[in-house]
Amino acid sequence: MEFGQAALEGLDVSETPMRILINGNMGYIGPIVVAHLRRAFPDAWLAGNDSGWFAHCLTTPAPLPELALDEQRFVDVRALTARDLDGFDAVVQLAAVSNDPMSHRFETVTDDINHLGAVHVAKIAAAAGVRSFVFASSCSIYGFAADGRPRTEHDPVNPLTAYARSKIATEGALEALAFPAMTVTALRFSTACGMSPRLRLDLVMNDFVAGALTSGQISVLSDGTPWRPMIEVRDMARAIEWGICRQAAPLGRFLKINVGVDRWNCQVKDIAEAVARAIPGTTVTVNPDAPLDKRSYRVDFGLYAQHAPDHQPLQTLDSAIAGLRDGLKAIAFADPDYRGSQLIRLKVLERHLDSGALDARLRWTRRGTA
Repeated sequence: MEFGQAALEGLDVSETPMRILINGNMGYIGPIVVAHLRRAFPDAWLAGNDSGWFAHCLTTPAPLPELALDEQRFVDVRALTARDLDGFDAVVQLAAVSNDPMSHRFETVTDDINHLGAVHVAKIAAAAGVRSFVFASSCSIYGFAADGRPRTEHDPVNPLTAYARSKIATEGALEALAFPAMTVTALRFSTACGMSPRLRLDLVMNDFVAGALTSGQISVLSDGTPWRPMIEVRDMARAIEWGICRQAAPLGRFLKINVGVDRWNCQVKDIAEAVARAIPGTTVTVNPDAPLDKRSYRVDFGLYAQHAPDHQPLQTLDSAIAGLRDGLKAIAFADPDYRGSQLIRLKVLERHLDSGALDARLRWTRRGTA
């Protein structure tokens, strides 16, 4: 029996199919989550909601990923109301300004969407009777761990960027609200990687694979020693399934949990060398004189291993690299200037702004309404 079906029986839900809303379904991770939830809960009503900033950034020969949904909505999460969430059993909050360069460029908006927007959605979800809220947080909140010891959920955090600060602020607000009838799960994800119908190449492993394919070179801008915990997008989707079905006991109605696996604590140079092995002819260069990169941390995933044994990451470093390599080849990817393309999300937002489609708060104008 699929875990999803078993978990639903354990929750003693009615015979009415579960209704799940995925906010931010048209980003990098969203299409993978939608496909996985469709398999895990074949009878569920799945709805996506997205501002549509990156709707056109498709990197797949397959049909539109939103065809797996029962409904697609286009509402800014900041404008959602409790009525919009009426009847849903679970809400997955992926919507965010999604990485360090974007959060640096749009620091105020990052807090507005990633933090205040997510808390707003959680509040109206609780008011609408939603029983499970899953928030995509990040291990980047650990920032810099000088002693090299893997960080647990009980260790102090050290957010170094607006993106990381937005995630820890959201966690704190969600914990303080203590919703009496809604389970809240903050999944502290490792650094994402892997192929997607809306691929991003502004992520470390994805960038290395793209560089190897287009130029035969990987340039590591640091000295290669910073640590990054990694996770493949399909394993992120499995964790979200677990979060949707998680019951309050024994971990409590609010939970913050590191999501990944110990073997995926990697140094940047190890990732580069693994890509070079998978794509023969690739050369790797590092910069031994680079300033110290303080985004370096290892993470302890013991709590997730203990409580989600059936949802542990299945992908490996090598399988993730192979999936990216083969996926990019399948779409005939060969753009040596990809760092200026729509595969870099900051470039997409800047083009929307330059055209007048988005305003300074990253809201669609009349000219660019989704």
